[in-house]
Amino acid sequence: MLELWQAEWCPHSHAVRQRLTELGLDFVAHQVAADKDDRPDGMEIPRLLTEQGEVLSGEEEILPWLDEHFDERDDAARHRAKARAEVKDFAELR
Repeated sequence: MLELWQAEWCPHSHAVRQRLTELGLDFVAHQVAADKDDRPDGMEIPRLLTEQGEVLSGEEEILPWLDEHFDERDDAARHRAKARAEVKDFAELR
């Protein structure tokens, strides 16, 4: 199972969670300290651990990897539409 280190307030984490939803992927979310200095090794978020043990950091690395390895679910466009309607500052991924 994919594991995501993230924070709810982080727009980069939000973008990754949104894409995981559009792809229909289950994942385990790990919450991190708000201060980077209080995280293990100054961990950057979001950070994704793949099922193969690969560690990806930042949305610039994670989003292309997800798109390369998984297909969108049939209702991905409807998920994006809901996010635009419901999330105040929704950032379109595409």
